[in-house]
Amino acid sequence: MSSSEQLIIFDTTLRDGEQSPGASMTRDEKVRIAKALEKMRVNVIEAGFPIASQGDFEAVQAVATQIKDSTVCGLSRALDKDIERVGEALKPANSARIHTFIATSPIHMKEKLRMSPEQVLEQAVHAVKKARQFTDDVEFSPEDAGRSDADFLCRVIEAVIDAGATTINIPDTVGYNIPMQFGALMRDLLNRIPNADKAVFSVHCHNDLGLAVANSLSAVLNGARQVECTINGLGERAGNAALEEIVMAVRTRQDVFNCDSRLDTTQIMTCSKLVSGITGFPVQPNKAVVGANAFAHESGIHQDGVLKSRETYEIMRAEDVGWSANHIVLGKHSGRNAFRTRLKELGIEFA
Repeated sequence: MSSSEQLIIFDTTLRDGEQSPGASMTRDEKVRIAKALEKMRVNVIEAGFPIASQGDFEAVQAVATQIKDSTVCGLSRALDKDIERVGEALKPANSARIHTFIATSPIHMKEKLRMSPEQVLEQAVHAVKKARQFTDDVEFSPEDAGRSDADFLCRVIEAVIDAGATTINIPDTVGYNIPMQFGALMRDLLNRIPNADKAVFSVHCHNDLGLAVANSLSAVLNGARQVECTINGLGERAGNAALEEIVMAVRTRQDVFNCDSRLDTTQIMTCSKLVSGITGFPVQPNKAVVGANAFAHESGIHQDGVLKSRETYEIMRAEDVGWSANHIVLGKHSGRNAFRTRLKELGIEFA
């Protein structure tokens, strides 16, 4: 895998994940999760939104102090006071990134920001230049990009790359996009923006229609090289793209994807259980990759196939994501092979 083919994993469990109603974390809990993410070799850890509260500022500062191998990121609106607060919080970081954003969709500019498109463009450029005073690693997000005018989006992105943004994140803020459409948007932006080669393009998808992972992967197939995701798909409303699903989809389907992450996937279950335990959000049993039933087989036909050759019904090894092994569940759908195998494991042999 050449360096140009690395898929950067940007984990926002500590920022967007914490925005799930009822999922708040203490400073020490954030540090524990950040250390687990660092051990899993996540590239970028978005630790919080420092301007939001003193507690959030201290949590970002604590993560920046403790983490050495991953880049630590803080979020800010495109406002000087926000950017200065992030810059202060990230001072202790070994590697720091400022992530600044402003909305670019007509509805957000008109109803929320009460700003004209020209004012938004000017503010975006100003924010990126301001962030560059603190770090060379600056990410810019046009909020609600999925509902923005394509021509205006291109203008804004070209201008912020010229101003020094090194990562451009395209968010599907309200989970409105469909994979084919979202992939086409990513491809069009990369083709139409003259200086697109000077930045890494990223995606941040929400799961309101259950399409966050599908939209993210569609963007990757169309040139995105960073995915913003969370452990267990945690996040506000219906959540974010699940890190474990993104990473394992790309790793499992190397015949389709010409990139891969550097993650140590054997740490996935440790991170999943830690986040679930700290937030009190249980993982549904049928959740892909990390659910209790993800590698369980009760159907007799499936059990017989797996016992003869694991690949018949398993596309990943349970051990590769940190499970001890797959498990055969004896129930009303089980067959003789599974029953015989279980008895043998218990030391009972039928003549």
